[in-house]
Amino acid sequence: MNRWNIPDWLEQEVLARDTACVYCGVDFLLPAQTRGNKPSWEHIINDARIVTRGNIARCCMSCNASKGAKELKLWLQSKYCWRKGIHEESVSQLVRNALSSPKTDAGT
Repeated sequence: MNRWNIPDWLEQEVLARDTACVYCGVDFLLPAQTRGNKPSWEHIINDARIVTRGNIARCCMSCNASKGAKELKLWLQSKYCWRKGIHEESVSQLVRNALSSPKTDAGT
């Protein structure tokens, strides 16, 4: 288990699945050009108790810092997302799934 209480099996699954930021698409397989392009752990639904494959993801540090504790739908309307071209149709399927799920059910 890592310091965010993500079990090892889930951490490995997410590392293999999320090779790019789930929000802006920056490629994690390329060397990071800036600190903001480095991968970070993300709870798509801001509830640390939801540790599921549908809620744990990797996003770049820039998107993570911008989103912070904001609700996903509200964050997608932010100036940051507008400037970066991030919207409901451009994010990963994982994020689109979270957008269509009830808040308390971030998937399995």
